[in-house]
Amino acid sequence: MKRIKTIDAVGHVLCHDITQIIKDQKKGVVFKKGHVVREEDIPILLSVGKENLYVWEKQEGMLHEDEGAQILCEICKNEYMISTEAREGKIEIFAQRDGLFKLDIDRLYQINNLGDMIIATRHGNTSVKKGDKLAGTRVIPLIIEEEKMKKAQQIANNKPIMKLLPFRHKKVGIVTTGSEVYKGRIKDTFGPVIIEKLEEYDTEILGQTLVDDDRIMIVDSIMKYIEKGADLVICTGGMSVDPDDRTPAAIRDTGAEIITYGAPVLPGAMLLLSYYKDGQRKIPILGLPGCVMYSKRTIFDILLPRIMADDPIAKSDISKLGVGGLCLNCEICIYPNCGFGKGI
Repeated sequence: MKRIKTIDAVGHVLCHDITQIIKDQKKGVVFKKGHVVREEDIPILLSVGKENLYVWEKQEGMLHEDEGAQILCEICKNEYMISTEAREGKIEIFAQRDGLFKLDIDRLYQINNLGDMIIATRHGNTSVKKGDKLAGTRVIPLIIEEEKMKKAQQIANNKPIMKLLPFRHKKVGIVTTGSEVYKGRIKDTFGPVIIEKLEEYDTEILGQTLVDDDRIMIVDSIMKYIEKGADLVICTGGMSVDPDDRTPAAIRDTGAEIITYGAPVLPGAMLLLSYYKDGQRKIPILGLPGCVMYSKRTIFDILLPRIMADDPIAKSDISKLGVGGLCLNCEICIYPNCGFGKGI
């Protein structure tokens, strides 16, 4: 810290708050500790009686908090993201478009474990809208060791820890199974729920086919949608272990690769996820459990953003959903960034 004349302070960093008092109008901090003095600040500083200032003296091997925050921002920021200017050691990052937010949690943990710096983000694998806040970076002290920031950069290894995958246009076919619906005994209430959820994305509904609990009929309906160019086929009904429920076996009969039949998520345990290979295309075929029809948020809401962004889903990804995979049906979601996204 050193004392300099205010008129010579442009570009220097304040080591203390500056208070401004205007009778009957204002009393408060006009410049905070850490502020970088600008040319236009000089008249204000002089008007509050500051002929001299205590400023941070640049030291070899030390960085100002704003410089450190910028490094953290560069570690995070990727395509389709915009950031604020550094202020008081803090930068915020926002989405420039709708998409799927991806996060490298392991590298995030390592960087936050270094101390004196933080990167706070929303949960990965979640849907975001243009303008949503993705992360905030912050350096805690006024100055920080340059070597510590280099360690953070080494962990990042020139690869941003965040991604935003744009959602893609999808053609979707819906296959609704169940003799009770096929034979007109009850009205289908599953299809409208699926269509409403798909309307949140850029989708084209190719149609909805009602079929009996018959493996051949189900297979035929799925394949017809694939022949029509479907990018996603959703099967509803017939997903339990009841002998009359044939949907899982029918999906397997298409030749699709079964990623999982079952997920550690409630509601949504009886989910089936598979991929059908058609030339260079891998088309997701989903078997949705009945809970999707009546529960506000389920496993379907967790996986749909990833499917819409062409983000491949592996068996290991499904297994990890067990942590936080129990929706508590909160009247107001107590954890808005949980896997269930929007709560109840």
